[in-house]
Amino acid sequence: MKEFLLRHNVLMSVHIALLRAVNVGGRNSVIMGELRDLLTELGFVGVRSLLQSGNLVFRSRAQTGFEIAAFLEKEAAKRLDLHTDFLVRTGEEWKRIIARNPFEDEAKRDPTRLIVMFLKRPPSAEKVEALQSTIAGPEIVSIDGEQAYIVYPAGIGRSRLTTTMIERKFGTRGTARNWNTVLKLAFLAAD
Repeated sequence: MKEFLLRHNVLMSVHIALLRAVNVGGRNSVIMGELRDLLTELGFVGVRSLLQSGNLVFRSRAQTGFEIAAFLEKEAAKRLDLHTDFLVRTGEEWKRIIARNPFEDEAKRDPTRLIVMFLKRPPSAEKVEALQSTIAGPEIVSIDGEQAYIVYPAGIGRSRLTTTMIERKFGTRGTARNWNTVLKLAFLAAD
């Protein structure tokens, strides 16, 4: 618990944690206040949440999102009976994600139709090609490491390009946030 954080004798840095598939369709229900309390009990500092869909911002001495994600997955399962993936990025990584958005015009025109899918692992070029070849609609996908930027010109609800399909083609799990949420989390992380 706290010893995990104390092992890392460095200054605290900002992290953003995204939970996969919580409070969706009655599955993986969690009260955000309970999640904030859990992270605080574990020694994380300044824990805040955004919306009810599993978005957390906090400070930690741990330097990699991977370490934090594994730790939070284990503790959330043990203490809250919450079995889900945590995808964690540092504040600096988050700034790069925003700066590297290949769809600036779409982000300005309709930020609800641009999503960033945060992945556990970056997909191989072959897996990206396999996904691209299955897209039958107007969706556009661009991959940058552990992020997939996706434009849904006709809206997400009508698209056949689902999170499940993307995860299956890439062979990794992930969670998506629309551009508005990405920017709100950046604001919260900068505060």
